[in-house]
Amino acid sequence: MINLNAVGDFSIKAGPFEASFESLRKFECPEWFKDAKFGIWSHWGPQSVPMYGDWYARNMYIEGHEQNLYHLKKYGHPSKFGYKDVAALWKAEKFDPASLMELFVRAGAKYFVAQAMHHDNFDNFDSKYQPRFNSVAMGPKRDILQEWKKETIKHGLRFGVTEHHGASYSWLGTSKGCDYQGFYRGIPYDGNDKNFSDLYYEDNNGYKLFERGKYDRAGWYTTYEPFHKHWFLRIKDLIDQLQPDLLYSDGGVPFLRVPDDMLHHYSVHEAEFDETQESAQYGLKIVAHLYNSSIARNGENRAIYNQKDRNSRVFNIGILDIERSQEDKITPYYWQTDTSIGDWFYTVKDVYKPWNVIVETLVDIVSKNGNLLMNIPQKPDGTIDLECEDTLKQVAKWMDVNSEGIYGTRHFRVSGEGNSDFVRKEGSFDEQAVAWQPDDIRYTCKPGVVYAFLMRRPYENTAVLCELNDSRERVSNVQLLGGDTLEFIQHGAALVVKLPERLPFSDWVNCLKITLA
Repeated sequence: MINLNAVGDFSIKAGPFEASFESLRKFECPEWFKDAKFGIWSHWGPQSVPMYGDWYARNMYIEGHEQNLYHLKKYGHPSKFGYKDVAALWKAEKFDPASLMELFVRAGAKYFVAQAMHHDNFDNFDSKYQPRFNSVAMGPKRDILQEWKKETIKHGLRFGVTEHHGASYSWLGTSKGCDYQGFYRGIPYDGNDKNFSDLYYEDNNGYKLFERGKYDRAGWYTTYEPFHKHWFLRIKDLIDQLQPDLLYSDGGVPFLRVPDDMLHHYSVHEAEFDETQESAQYGLKIVAHLYNSSIARNGENRAIYNQKDRNSRVFNIGILDIERSQEDKITPYYWQTDTSIGDWFYTVKDVYKPWNVIVETLVDIVSKNGNLLMNIPQKPDGTIDLECEDTLKQVAKWMDVNSEGIYGTRHFRVSGEGNSDFVRKEGSFDEQAVAWQPDDIRYTCKPGVVYAFLMRRPYENTAVLCELNDSRERVSNVQLLGGDTLEFIQHGAALVVKLPERLPFSDWVNCLKITLA
């Protein structure tokens, strides 16, 4: 059983990083992350069992919610068949990390990230602080993370893990409720069963503080001190066992507190966090432990900490992660977009992103100094469906031709040219489609070379690159990646390149390799 008052080792690995903003701001982005550009994520666990989408473990207990109504029809009432019973159905009987990793590598992933635990309080490894509800003790009876890591290392990729645990105490509070009408009115859901408090917790009935769509730190990250300690011990155990190159927290650094009158702001940009508060120390100590552990292994820090808070005092202690959105311009800092080809957990209703949208998004992000981390939803048995597989194979074909302009590149002096772009709202969950036009171009570069991605086939098969006129650089050669050397004219207004009738990717994204004199 989980003991939120358990005594544990709250020390961190000795090293140059301490649990303070001043110390952690000495973080420097490792070269591997700058070069990698594209990662694939397995956002997978027991919530995939119903095959009915994200947040199932919470929403199945919200009377009238779509997932609650589905649960009633599929499994019965949550007073009798709750999330503990759903989790027990997860077997991962066809999980083959070796074949999946081969597919991910073929699609161009340079780092791989696996979910360690979601808000559902279930761990995908041999967890010391969640001994009953983890993938080794029940269900698959396999250490999912260790298996993923073995295959990741085998292929020379960097390995990362994601923790969504900081929200779980409040998030799972819906399991403590009951129906307000109907035959089961007033009958407690199974989250009230103290025999399963290691999954559902106790005394966490304040869940109504947090409603999806209203970011409230008091609800997302509970103020309950014993839980802070438990979170620290559990994530420290995760770091010590898996030794990841990347650790992602689903939110800001856990348990930082802001003034009460600012609690209902989505993003508190200039709030004065008190890093000396005990609650703040747990999150900051984990980041320091991650970095110092990497230094102890490698002689230098090669680890990345991802978090989602844009507050100027916080985001530069690691790499800013932007969920389902991105920056709209080149930034002086490195960042990451995390998104999914569809829903976060597998759902039979999903409509996936087309392959060309994935590569267009990747190109746009890389041109602005970012990386893309893409989730591929897995079925409960561990497989991916045919549509996902076909999409990855098509991305692989595009990467075979164009990856030279992605990996190891840096942003050019401008991200691109053309009139198609979209105004991104500050925050997250903003993935508006881009109606790319024939004059839209995105740039990346390496020493002596500029890569120009043509987001659509240019008018009259002629690419006009105004940014590369001869008043800036002199061009010596232009090659179509996957094709031949091309004729060009460079003058004071533009670099003009004549394209062949047949392009490697027809009307989709093609790339010019432009060598500078």
